[in-house]
Amino acid sequence: MEFKIEHTWDSLPVSHEPVTVRLKSGGAGLLMEVSAPFFNDPPAPLGEPGKPFSGLWDYEVVEAFFLSERTKQYLEVELCPHGQHLLLLLSGRRRVLKQELPLTFEVSRTETKWEGRAHLPWSYFPPCTDKFNAFAIHGSEAKRTYEALYPVPQHEIQKGLKPDL
Repeated sequence: MEFKIEHTWDSLPVSHEPVTVRLKSGGAGLLMEVSAPFFNDPPAPLGEPGKPFSGLWDYEVVEAFFLSERTKQYLEVELCPHGQHLLLLLSGRRRVLKQELPLTFEVSRTETKWEGRAHLPWSYFPPCTDKFNAFAIHGSEAKRTYEALYPVPQHEIQKGLKPDL
């Protein structure tokens, strides 16, 4: 399956080539492939490439959320163009059950584009996973941009509402 992130979290069109997320099912798990513009903003986290990095959501990342509506558990996958990653299994709103799960993650990058491949074992997913969303986050401070595969519809946005990923 291929998905393109073409809108900001609040349903406005993105001003660049969309981020593409591909999901391919395999015997041992799910292959998640990312193809995205490389903004290099903010700069790379200090963590070692190929390793989990807590707080990765504060950097340039592509995120995927795999939710079980029945159990309210979800797998959060964060992939960074600099090679760091973060996988969390959560229950309900931000209640972490498992964190910094190991991951096979490869990245290639040019000055303007990056691609990543992550192998997500089936054992990481909550039982009865039935919902999915993906996000791309980049930029610093006032230029911080949150993009969503399934954004909040314009008519549902209340004054003062901000992204909460």
